[in-house]
Amino acid sequence: MKEKVVLAFSGGLDTSFCVPYLMNEKGLEVHTVMVNTGGFSEEEVKGIEARALQLGAASHKTIDAAETYYRKGIKYLIYGNILKNATYPLSVSSERVFQALEVLKHVKEIGAGYVAHGSTGAGNDQVRFDIVFEILAPEVKILAPIRELSITRQEEIDYLKKHGFESSWEKAKYSINQGLWGTSIGGVETLSSDGYLPEEAYPTKVTKTTPEHIRIGFSKGEPCSFNGTEMPAVDIIKAVRDAASPFGIGRDIHIGDTIIGIKGRVGFEAAAPLIIIKAHHLLEKHVLTKGQLYWKDQIAGWYGQQMHEAMYLDPVMRDMEAMMESIEKNVTGEVEIALMPYHFMVLGCKSGHDLMSSKFGAYGEINKSYTGQDVIGFTKVLANPLKIYYNVNGEDAADVIDK
Repeated sequence: MKEKVVLAFSGGLDTSFCVPYLMNEKGLEVHTVMVNTGGFSEEEVKGIEARALQLGAASHKTIDAAETYYRKGIKYLIYGNILKNATYPLSVSSERVFQALEVLKHVKEIGAGYVAHGSTGAGNDQVRFDIVFEILAPEVKILAPIRELSITRQEEIDYLKKHGFESSWEKAKYSINQGLWGTSIGGVETLSSDGYLPEEAYPTKVTKTTPEHIRIGFSKGEPCSFNGTEMPAVDIIKAVRDAASPFGIGRDIHIGDTIIGIKGRVGFEAAAPLIIIKAHHLLEKHVLTKGQLYWKDQIAGWYGQQMHEAMYLDPVMRDMEAMMESIEKNVTGEVEIALMPYHFMVLGCKSGHDLMSSKFGAYGEINKSYTGQDVIGFTKVLANPLKIYYNVNGEDAADVIDK
């Protein structure tokens, strides 16, 4: 009997080439699997399955992992208000580990000795995929034909045609990777430092010009309602995307350090992540203490870095998640957002946990919990350590100002 290989299959040229190559050149029985983390429509899913079987796959499986991706990944990206380099919401990079974990489950289900993917040797995704198997299934051999052969796109097309698979393999002008948490866009413009993507590059076209207001409800930090209607978080993400993307909201270009050590530049369209993160952050600023806000910011930056660099399986990630879960227990309320062409504004929020409580006064207007004399005494105590420092060291105000 032939040995089995599970191929992570998207239906594009690279993974399509892998099916007959693994069958004919490696002598393996190929079983394809497509993990949908929210980026494929039902029609696209059916088309991908049909292509896999047409190419000769012994079996094909589609796994819907959108809810898993939200529950184990996106939820914590929201908790942490995570934007890599203050820009990128980890739209595609955060989903790869969950796709790899689902592929691993299928490998074990069918008893395959090999796993394969269509990554080249030039990007981050090869590391994100390989590392899951290196850690959790080192006995499974990893195959990456495109990386191993350093094959060109035209050579892939020629190989497929030679084996009787005619199709329209023309290279799209832009490389689009769409997922629940946003869409990445690569093109010739992103290969240089001064290029910028034209309107035609973005999948969602601008069709809205009249401003709209939307409301997002949160319960313990998680999205729980859209415009007053309760619904699952995955559906809220899609609802925000559908409302905001036609305004051209959420477009930007990210430049950052890749796992493999070079600078990488990519465009993205991520209206829902940017809006939800900013709305969530506003609510947090109203309901969390100064200490909670500070320390969550410290761990959130590292959590996002670890997620980006394929370190999701590091147990410290579970520790940080536990801390964020604890901090989020009072992050409940509703936030209003204004949508306009190419930008949005987070307007305000309502929450039963709002620490901006009128019972204690109004900033700059009136206080109700202390007197002016209390402030004088408080200021004297607060200033005392530095008064001592400047006195002991013989420095006066003029010395400090002149420096």
